[in-house]
Amino acid sequence: MEQNYNFDEIRPYRDNEVHAVLVELLKEPQLLGILAHIFPETPIDLLVERLKSIRTVEEFQQEVILSFVNGIESKTSEGVTMLGTGNINPAKANLFISNHRDIVLDAAFLNTSFFKLGFPLTEIAIGDNLLIFKWITDLVKLNRSFIVRRNLPARQMLESSRLLSAYIRYTVSRSNRSVWIAQREGRAKDSNDRTQEALLKMLDMSGEGNFVDNMQELAICPLTISYEYDPCDYLKAKEFQQRRDNPDYKKSQQDDLLNMKTGIEGYKGRIEYFLNGNIDADIAALNTQDLDKAEQVKQLAALIDKKIHLNYTVYANNRISYDLLTGSNRFAGEYNVEEKLAFEAYLQRQIDKIVLPDKDEVFLRTKMLEMYSNPLKNKLIAEGK
Repeated sequence: MEQNYNFDEIRPYRDNEVHAVLVELLKEPQLLGILAHIFPETPIDLLVERLKSIRTVEEFQQEVILSFVNGIESKTSEGVTMLGTGNINPAKANLFISNHRDIVLDAAFLNTSFFKLGFPLTEIAIGDNLLIFKWITDLVKLNRSFIVRRNLPARQMLESSRLLSAYIRYTVSRSNRSVWIAQREGRAKDSNDRTQEALLKMLDMSGEGNFVDNMQELAICPLTISYEYDPCDYLKAKEFQQRRDNPDYKKSQQDDLLNMKTGIEGYKGRIEYFLNGNIDADIAALNTQDLDKAEQVKQLAALIDKKIHLNYTVYANNRISYDLLTGSNRFAGEYNVEEKLAFEAYLQRQIDKIVLPDKDEVFLRTKMLEMYSNPLKNKLIAEGK
């Protein structure tokens, strides 16, 4: 399989490419400004010289990326907790398929957590729609990211999907390096997390067996990500109204940049990750049933969703939102008046940030309540409650 594909257009940079890429990157004024912000106590000249001495991807990740992400974690959250570590064997590669909360930080927090545990870091799937400048592309490829091409004509999209599928299979099953990929293209703006069947069909393209065999070869491990607060909640609510009022509305590159910046810099509260473990045994069970491939794809997507939903961390915000949205007191015994008032005040502060010509506060508030209640709703359904 690997002999039939040239992965150069999408793969991360290799160690022998790192120095030359960094030398060019350090000519970018925008990047130098970001580095000065990340490392304010280090004179920029000294920082540039230190970066020019880096020769490997691992050095770059440890000295730049991990330092940056640890700083973000300490400044904008109450900490990241990794649960379920006993469910995986760190010596064996997995394909981590997760729900998607933050454009940049979902995979970043995963890898910093793995680093602290002494686990190998993953490669990261990133959509090319976010790679607005060449220096951003170079930066993410230095951080073991590979490129998912979006918005191509149909024939090119098919070829691109085959290449992507082959790369992921090669990385996991041949190179024994884990991969992180979101369960769907883009974030679920209402936090109603669902695995796209198209993702599973793409992954199947590069296999040489039947669907079940092909999925087992990838060692799929569903990953659950729970943020107490989503700093982009008001931007997502704003987009919901913009799409409601104008069905042809499309986000601009500036919108994407604002979402990335807000997600990185905004307060996130507590963050928890749960490793659900390899689901090969569950996938094998699909072969014991009289199912055609389309139904197998559908059932595997539902299985991944259930694993993700069962292990959400439920915060007071989720329970309060559920009760406010449904007009019930189902969870009133699990939060207090102060927590409820504080969250309602938070919602209003976020709504106040939204600037629209025909701002619909009732609609915007409802959308934000949906974002915070959907994880709880889906967890209840998964638990059969």
